Amino acid sequence: MSATPIPRTLEMAITGIREMSNITTPPEERHPVLTYVGPYDEKQVSAAINRELLRDGQIFFIHNRVESIEAVAERIKKLVPGIRIGIAHGQMNERVLEEVILAFWNREFDLLLCTTIIESGIDIPNANTLIVDRSDLFGLSQLHQLRGRVGRSRERAYAYFLYPTEQPITELAHDRLTTIATNTDLGAGMQVALKDLEIRGAGNLLGGEQSGHIAEVGFDLYMRMVADAVDEFKTGYFDEKPKNNECKVELPVNAHLPIEYIESERLRLDLYRRIADAQNDEALAEISGELVDRFGPIPDAALELMAVASLRLFAKSLGLTDVAISGKNLRLTPVVLPESAQIKLSRIYPGSIYKNATQILLVARPTTPNWIESASVGDTSTLTWVNSVLRELIEPIKLRSGS
Repeated sequence: MSATPIPRTLEMAITGIREMSNITTPPEERHPVLTYVGPYDEKQVSAAINRELLRDGQIFFIHNRVESIEAVAERIKKLVPGIRIGIAHGQMNERVLEEVILAFWNREFDLLLCTTIIESGIDIPNANTLIVDRSDLFGLSQLHQLRGRVGRSRERAYAYFLYPTEQPITELAHDRLTTIATNTDLGAGMQVALKDLEIRGAGNLLGGEQSGHIAEVGFDLYMRMVADAVDEFKTGYFDEKPKNNECKVELPVNAHLPIEYIESERLRLDLYRRIADAQNDEALAEISGELVDRFGPIPDAALELMAVASLRLFAKSLGLTDVAISGKNLRLTPVVLPESAQIKLSRIYPGSIYKNATQILLVARPTTPNWIESASVGDTSTLTWVNSVLRELIEPIKLRSGS
């Protein structure tokens, strides 16, 4: 069980190598921690400490440098005179450290000045303000775990992640702090861990490394590659079963889900994903029925999108990986064209070219006489013609080969 799984573990879970269950229901009467990320300001630190003291609460102040922790304690005492400060860090004697923590639990200290030693395993409901000095030096999961030390009661909790003003922070530090400031809801650990996976990489699946670099191929492509490899293993790819090849369709047609039809960007993206993942025409028909039921009559552009998706499924069933309009030709790849089919090609579609070495077929588009107005881009005649080429030329070859 983990609030922020390490990148390798999380990546194994979301790609199907390991199973994962999410607990998304927070305890009763818990509130999200109000999070502030910004430059270090002594007035703000003083105000945050005094506000917590006014409601008889306690404060965690994180300073992760043992050699300067005493100096920070003196600085805080000057900011807030009379405050009772306890110091805790990993270089202390075990018995002394335990006494300090117990004293803080018993409210003998107002503020616990400590290192990341309290990152996990500390549950003090009365401590509801967290101040992190030099937060730009912490990892993303560390920041989230530290924020989890407060907000463990009914009181509203505050977390301040501060960075120095005298020097610029790195781009990675900026990404981490932006993520922690954005994901403040209860149960946001999953989103934080996913961003941590994107920043740090997934590490070695079979080795000891828990993080690694995936910038060379990009996060999305890497996840897709691993998911494909896992799917191949689970579906018995090594038993010589046919591989699930994708088919790319690029045609000059006006196919999309209009904003006027579906205003929510999230819903549009979800529908695009479902249309792309559809495995047969029945699945597309279900999506079309859902569109009519939820949003009303389907506009022409959306009908074109469904037609393109159906064409892609048909081309995929014929073993094609590329269907695209290239100049005045329709490019189909890969195509194994027997000599008899080449004769048929030259007769039905004069001017077409077949490249046997690369298995690329360029089917010439029919020309329109000058006195007849040519079809505009987005005309459904393009889809109809491409569909007829596949049915008249490619499908018979596939049926004859028995594959």
